[in-house]
Amino acid sequence: MCGIVGYIGPREAYPILINGLKRLEYRGYDSSGVALVRNGSIAVEKQVGKIAALEELVRDRNVTGNVGIAHTRWATHGEPNQTNAHPHIDGEGKIVLVHNGIVENYDTLRKMLGAKGHTFITDTDTETIAHLIEEFVKTSDSFEEAFRSALQEIEGTYGLALITSHDPGKVYAARKGSPLVLGVGDGEFFVASDASAIISHTRDVIYLEDGEIAIIGEKGYVTKTIENEQIDKQVERVTFDLEQIEKAGYDHFMIKEIHEQPKTVADCMRGRLVEEEGVTKLGGLSEILHNVMRARKSFITACGTSYYAGLIGEYMLEEYCRLPVEVEYASEFRYRDPIINDD
Repeated sequence: MCGIVGYIGPREAYPILINGLKRLEYRGYDSSGVALVRNGSIAVEKQVGKIAALEELVRDRNVTGNVGIAHTRWATHGEPNQTNAHPHIDGEGKIVLVHNGIVENYDTLRKMLGAKGHTFITDTDTETIAHLIEEFVKTSDSFEEAFRSALQEIEGTYGLALITSHDPGKVYAARKGSPLVLGVGDGEFFVASDASAIISHTRDVIYLEDGEIAIIGEKGYVTKTIENEQIDKQVERVTFDLEQIEKAGYDHFMIKEIHEQPKTVADCMRGRLVEEEGVTKLGGLSEILHNVMRARKSFITACGTSYYAGLIGEYMLEEYCRLPVEVEYASEFRYRDPIINDD
């Protein structure tokens, strides 16, 4: 989860999407990607690392198109690599989406879809959404119906933007527990997880609420509930400057982060605590679990408040795992020559 940007209009989408992602860099991320509709089909490009690495990847490639979506990812399910980076695609390559949030029942959905013949290529929960919509397309009268039906099966949170060759002149967006804003420009429209990504193009916005979707075309948009009830949403004028938007109305970032802590803790646990089974699932560790289990000593490197979280982790790991742990400032650790064995 991290940053979402989408565009539909007369201009080339790629530079708008990339600049929007750069506005969201302050949130942190480990990979980025972009998808563009071109001649009815969809081209997807993604890369690990900074947005500059994505720009370098596509430097000599065709990135034209007037409709597109983009994403910066901070890994929650699956390790940070090019395969797991967003956007994600369904099995037929016709549905492409970017997603913030946690699909809490993704394992159940994945097994159900696998039994129906779907094959997954990533370790992410997001790919499950694309395949779920693909499955509903088979039995729905329209793509919109399939989109809404799939959303009703998802447990957890999502803010997502989607493009599809089933309906190539549209951007679909939906929100449940993860912010999403629709920007209304002069003959063009934007989608973003944060208004700061689009404020240089328009200050007229519509904030989607939980359980709402937006279907955006070149000439306008429709907002509905996922139950298909049409809603007349009010266009609001953003009067804050970019810095004020990033502070979310607080006087400074420190007080903002203090007040965000309850939500941040809840977000960290979503999709990781399986109450029914009484276990935790840490997707980022699953690929290296063997190495973790055979380790005889662990180092935790961090800075700022993360360093203090690491100190708590040290107490817990030593008490419950009987594993020696050292917590180091990352900024100093990189210049040291510590004694580290293979295990």
